[in-house]
Amino acid sequence: MNFEQILPHLKDGGKAVRTQGWGGAENFVKLYHTITLETGETLDVTPYFLIHVSGEGEGYSMWSPTPCDVLANDWKVVQ
Repeated sequence: MNFEQILPHLKDGGKAVRTQGWGGAENFVKLYHTITLETGETLDVTPYFLIHVSGEGEGYSMWSPTPCDVLANDWKVVQ
């Protein structure tokens, strides 16, 4: 799948990953529309991507697709 095909899935709350282009520590990307405050209140925010990265001291990080990500044809949906 290309990025244009995977984007609707991300907009619907799904997760996606590049199969060839990432080095292996990157597990998936997800689009977020809300944040939850320490008080438990949920706020709508400008949508943003987070990438889940496994490894020591890693977790979630802000992510913006590179031109290579946008042009790639190796995107797939993950659970």
